[in-house]
Amino acid sequence: MHRRPTVLTAVALTAVAALSLSACGSGDDNPKANDKIAGADTGDASSASTSPTASAPDSVGRPKIELPSDITYTFDWPKTGDADKDAVMSDSEQSIKAVDMAVADQDALDKGYLFYYEGEAAAGTQEFIQNYVDHKARTTGAYRFYDPVVTVGKDGTAALSYCEDQGRAFIKYIKSGEVKKTPVTKKSYVVYNTSLKKNKHGVWVIQKIISQSGSAKCQP
Repeated sequence: MHRRPTVLTAVALTAVAALSLSACGSGDDNPKANDKIAGADTGDASSASTSPTASAPDSVGRPKIELPSDITYTFDWPKTGDADKDAVMSDSEQSIKAVDMAVADQDALDKGYLFYYEGEAAAGTQEFIQNYVDHKARTTGAYRFYDPVVTVGKDGTAALSYCEDQGRAFIKYIKSGEVKKTPVTKKSYVVYNTSLKKNKHGVWVIQKIISQSGSAKCQP
C-alpha cells in the first residue's frame, strides 16, 4: 500500500517517494515499494468502511485499528466467494489502515503495521512512516481503493493488485493543523502490486509491494 501527497514541506518527499501506502493528490511516478500515503476519493459502495476504529483484536491477535475521524476509506472490493481470496483482501484492507494509524501515532515501529508487513515491505513501510514523523505530519482525507485482482497459490502465497484514487487525500501538519491540498492529476491514480504469504496464524502478510502513479489502468 502506499499513498501520499506529493510533498510534506516545500521540499519534495524524495526520501519517501519510493513507498506506496495510501496517498493523495498528485505524486511522482515511482515503481518502488510503498509509493503512496493518504487515502483517496470517497465513493458509494457496499464494501465502504468509514469507521475510525475499523477493526479490533481477534483470536490470532490482529491489532485494533484506531484512526483520527478525518480519515475515511472506501474499498470497492466485492467479495469473490472464495475464502482465501476474500481473506487476502480483508487482511490487505487492515494493513493499509494500520500504516495510516502508525503515521497518525507518529511511530515508525508501530506493532500494528508490523503485524501485516515483513521483510522488504516492512523496511520500505518503516521508511515511509518515518518520513511523516520527521516532518511532524500525518495523512487526512478520504481513501478509495478499487479494481482488485487477486490470485492465490497452492503454496500459501498470493498476489493482489489494485488501484487507489488519491484525489481527496492530503497531508496534515500536526502542530499547526494545516492541510496541504494538491490538485487532482493523472498521477493521483496509483496502481499497486503486492506479494503476500499466509503465516502460521493464518494471516496474509505482505512481503513486497510495488506501486506506480499515473497508471493508465486506474484512470477514471
